[in-house]
Amino acid sequence: MAFPEHRPRRLRRTSALRRLVAEVGLSVDDLVAPLFVKEGIVEPEPVASMPGVVQHTHESLRKEVRALADLGVPAVVLFGVPALKDANGSQADAPDGVVQIALRNLRDEVDDSLALIADTCLDEYTDHGHCGVLGATGDVDNDATLERYAAAAVAQAEAGADIVAPSGMMDGQVAAIRQALDDTGHADVAILAYAAKYASALYGPFRDAAECAPSFGDRRGYQMDPSNTREAVVEAGLDIDEGADIVMVKPALAYLDVVAELRRSFDAPVAAYHVSGEYSMLKAAAQQGWIDGDAVAREHLLSIKRAGADFILTYLAREFAERLRES
Repeated sequence: MAFPEHRPRRLRRTSALRRLVAEVGLSVDDLVAPLFVKEGIVEPEPVASMPGVVQHTHESLRKEVRALADLGVPAVVLFGVPALKDANGSQADAPDGVVQIALRNLRDEVDDSLALIADTCLDEYTDHGHCGVLGATGDVDNDATLERYAAAAVAQAEAGADIVAPSGMMDGQVAAIRQALDDTGHADVAILAYAAKYASALYGPFRDAAECAPSFGDRRGYQMDPSNTREAVVEAGLDIDEGADIVMVKPALAYLDVVAELRRSFDAPVAAYHVSGEYSMLKAAAQQGWIDGDAVAREHLLSIKRAGADFILTYLAREFAERLRES
């Protein structure tokens, strides 16, 4: 019986051979850790729907970021939970806002050894939980919201953010923020645009952690319809034209085709957010003993890299970085 000359199994026989010909790898440089900091608490508060994730105090946040920097994780992204919420999300750009204080503390702690990314949105700060200012009809007012995003981005830049990350999916948000940063002497601050943020059912645990579930309605009027891929390419292209330095797809696993399409379409860095629901499903199944949690975590992250992401925002960042150090 004749066999074909090409026999891929020859290169799968040992771990060393498999590593030698691996097309995609994972390193600590691929990881960004999302972190929550809450005003008015005296010790970290666990998030019940996200095993292993907490709402940090300023001090516990400082220690966590120090540990991440020591592990070689290159960046964190901060989400704030203020004590005071109002209709305009006034704490988003307050000099003494929870994220602005955290940024100043962390800049002193880690200097430039770790990049600080600030989520630039209003949902954590508004009493109604929507991502913008509401108009007379109760809908989010796009243009009024742009003014708030610009003010928040400037406040974050002044507090020490290396990157601001507008996540509200407002039309023109990148242009408004880029102009505001340039006009206030922060031209070196980069923009990570949530270019393709889908109206996903996978955000529930995050909304527990950030305490930002909408008090009425939903966000489908401004987040993307899960049915659409071509629209994501259009959105990303607009954001790049407006000055985005990096574009992001959120969620990651359920939208790997979108990650791959943006990678094919643009030369700009592409990020992907391995979101709270994706993380919590993995953790819940692992706790039940139904899956090997570590192995599935690696497979998830590897699939996101394979689809074309340059880096991944993931709640697995610290534990995966620790495993990489041990191996």
